[in-house]
Amino acid sequence: MDIQGLPGRLLADLGPSIASGELGEGSVLRIEELEARYGVSRTVVRDAVRMLESMRMVAPRRRVGITVRPKSDWDVFNPTVIAWRLAGADRAAQLRSLGSLRVAVEPAAAGLAATHASDDQRRALSALAMEMTMTGRAGDLESFLRHDADFHATILQASGNEMFAHLGDTVEAVLRGRTEHHLMPHHPAEYAVQLHREVAEAVCAGDTAHAERAMRSIVTGALEELDEVLS
Repeated sequence: MDIQGLPGRLLADLGPSIASGELGEGSVLRIEELEARYGVSRTVVRDAVRMLESMRMVAPRRRVGITVRPKSDWDVFNPTVIAWRLAGADRAAQLRSLGSLRVAVEPAAAGLAATHASDDQRRALSALAMEMTMTGRAGDLESFLRHDADFHATILQASGNEMFAHLGDTVEAVLRGRTEHHLMPHHPAEYAVQLHREVAEAVCAGDTAHAERAMRSIVTGALEELDEVLS
């Protein structure tokens, strides 16, 4: 979501406040008060509020104002919502929840990719696995993150399941959050990088069982490492 400009700056303050619980369920945001507090026009406020509404974090209530909705209503797959939650006190629960989602989805996606991936997708996975090897050994975490996110997005797309494919941005938000909040080692574990190479090789060979098994090792290992860091 594009959140640039004045509406974006307002959203960048309101969104994390809601995600952190500072503005809890039932809190009321009044257009006039936001105009005065932030020194912006009504149009800017309404644009920011519309973005929050699109994420299902707030809802207008007649004769009340813009009301913060319960967390159970939020668009929890939205990468912006994920980023806000990762920046606050909800980080550990958010990471564990998303880690469990990955364990449930990505091994199945890898198994399907071994059957459904196109030649271009197979080549892309092989190239990305090699890029991860090089950038991981060099300690270039930003490049490693980009290649890692692209690898997992390609697996999800190559599964041939459009529901899985739409989780690419969600998985990237998880990976980016781990890196930005210093929950990744400076040099990614070699065994994890090797497992990505195994997934790529299995997909290229059409080996469904191996692709699923190697991906399960990746995502369960990531969740176990996360529990160690957060405990």
